[in-house]
Amino acid sequence: MLGRADRAGDVAWRRVFRPLRCFRPALLLTSVLAAASQWGGCELAEDLDSVQAPGLASGIQFTEVTVEAGLGAFVHDNGAAGDKYYAEQMGSGGGWLDYDGDGWLDVLLMGGGQWDRAPKAGYRALWLYRNLGGETFVDRTEEAGLAEVVAYTIGMAAADYDNDGDTDFLLTSLNHNMLFRNDAGVFTEVGGPAGLSNEDEWSSSALWLDSNRDGWLDVYVGNYANWAPERDKFCPEGAEVKLYCVPADYQGMPSRFYLGGPDGVFSDVTREAGVFVAYGKALGMAEFDYNRDGWSDFVVANDGEGDLLFHNRGDGTFEERGVISGVAFSEHGEARAGMGIDIGVVDETGEPSIFVGNFSEEMIGVYRHMGNGLFLDRAASSRIGQPSLNTLAFGLFLFDVDLDGDLDLFSANGHVYPDRLVNQDKITYRQRSQVFENVGEGRFEEFAATEGSPLTVRMVARGAAYADYDKDGDVDILITENDGPAHLWRNDHVGHGFLRFAITPRWGNRDGLGTRIVILAEGRRQERRVRGGSSYLSQSELAVTFGLGVATQADSAWVYWPSGSVTALGPLEANQEVHVVESDL
Repeated sequence: MLGRADRAGDVAWRRVFRPLRCFRPALLLTSVLAAASQWGGCELAEDLDSVQAPGLASGIQFTEVTVEAGLGAFVHDNGAAGDKYYAEQMGSGGGWLDYDGDGWLDVLLMGGGQWDRAPKAGYRALWLYRNLGGETFVDRTEEAGLAEVVAYTIGMAAADYDNDGDTDFLLTSLNHNMLFRNDAGVFTEVGGPAGLSNEDEWSSSALWLDSNRDGWLDVYVGNYANWAPERDKFCPEGAEVKLYCVPADYQGMPSRFYLGGPDGVFSDVTREAGVFVAYGKALGMAEFDYNRDGWSDFVVANDGEGDLLFHNRGDGTFEERGVISGVAFSEHGEARAGMGIDIGVVDETGEPSIFVGNFSEEMIGVYRHMGNGLFLDRAASSRIGQPSLNTLAFGLFLFDVDLDGDLDLFSANGHVYPDRLVNQDKITYRQRSQVFENVGEGRFEEFAATEGSPLTVRMVARGAAYADYDKDGDVDILITENDGPAHLWRNDHVGHGFLRFAITPRWGNRDGLGTRIVILAEGRRQERRVRGGSSYLSQSELAVTFGLGVATQADSAWVYWPSGSVTALGPLEANQEVHVVESDL
C-alpha cells in the first residue's frame, strides 16, 4: 500500500552516499537495479581520500560545529519568568528528517513556548534548517510553511504517515497536538481533520508503528500530567519560597493510541486496543519485537510510575506486561523517573536490551531479555549503573560511536531543580553528557573525554538524536537544552569501516518501520531495527549504521521486511550505503 504516488524507486536510488558512490546490480533490487546498471558501476566521490582505511588507530572524538553549521541562532524558551511553572522543567526535543527529499537530513527544532509576558526576541515555535550538502544548514522555516505556528512545543516524531513518499511529522505540545502533512517540502497542519488534535492535553513523546501490519502507520502519543498554568500549585506546600514541583504533586494523564488508515484519519482506540493506563506520566517510548513473532511491541518510560511493556497479541490488541516481564521497576522494586529510552542487541546473546534514563541517584536502567518474555535488570552488572548514579539522563540512545561493531550508549544529562541543588556537592544542575563504550559480554565503560571535548561541557540537556548528517559514515549527535541552545556534535572518528542501509518496502508502510536487518562480518553477528521512537521527545534517522571494525566487508546480510519476506545480500564491501528495495518476487 504505497499511497498517492509510487516514487519508491526514484527515492531509493537517487540518495547518494558521499564517500563512496557505488551501486552494484548484485546488491540492489527492482528499480534500484535498473538505475545502478545505467550508472555502470561505481563512482568515487571527490573526497574519497578522506575515508580512512580499516586498521588505522581508532578513537572517539566529537567536534561542536553548531555555529559553523548555521544552527547558532536557535534558542529554546521555556517561558520562565519567576513563576516556577511546573512545565518549564520539561524542555523540548528536536530531530532529523529529509523534508525536501534531496537525500540530505535536515534539522527540526522545537522552540518551546511562553506565558503571559513580552516575547523574547527571535522566539518562534518551530525552526526548520535545510541541509546544504553536509557542512552547513540554512533556515527554511518560513518557506516550508512553519513560521506562523503558535504552540508551546514539546516533541516531534517524523514519518510518512500517508505513504506518499515524503516525510510528515507529529508535533506534541502542552495543548492540542498538531500533524503536519508534507507536500513537496511545504507543510500543512491537518491535525484536526486527521483526528489527532481533539484533546487539550500535555503530551510528550510520540511513537509511529504499524501495529496491525495493514501498511498504514498508527501512533501512540504519550501524555504527561494534568497541569495548566491556572492549576499550578505552590510547592513545597506551606513554604515561603516557591520551588518547582515534583512529579508526585500532579496526577498523571493517560496516553492515547490512534489507529491509522488510507484516508489519513486516525481513530482513538486506546481502550479497545488494551493500552489504557490511568496513571500516565509517559516520557520516552520505543518499538521492538522482543519475542520475534513479527508483531510490533513497545515499551514506555514513565516518570515516577512503573514503566510499561505492551505485548502485541497480533489481533489488534495489546497486553501490558511491565510488571510480570521485570521492566516496570528497579531491582529493588521501586518505580523510577524514566525519561529517555532505547532498545538494541548489545551482546552475544542476540537478545534485545532496554536502556532507560532515570533520575539522579537512580542509575540508568538496563533490562536484557532472557527469553519467554522475562527481562533481567543488569544496571549494575553492565557497569553503567554506578557512573550514571549522579546524573539525570534525558535524551538517551544506542549507536556504534567508534564503528567497532557493537552498540554503545549515549546519555544527554541535565537536572530539573536549580534551587534544590544549591548545597549539593555531587549532583549539579548543569551536567556533562556521557558515552558508554561497549566492551563486550554486555558490559560498558564510560569514555573519559579529554579537555576541550564537547563531552566535558556541562549543559541542561533534554532531547538527543543521532544521524550521519554529513554522509561520512559515522553517526553524529544533535542535542537540545532546556531554555538554551541546540548543539550539533560532528563525529570525527577515523580508523574503522562501516556499512549503512537505507530501505524501501514494496508493501506496507513506506518508511519500512519494523524492518530488521542482520549482518555477518568475520563471524560476528550484528542486528539493527528500522523504527520510530526512542530517546526523549526527539527523532533520529531511519537509516541504520553497522560498524565493521577492521573488516573490509560484510560477508552476508539479511533484510527481514514487515511483510514477512526476506532479502539476502552479500558480500558487501565496507564504506558504502546500500539501498535495498523489497523484491516483487
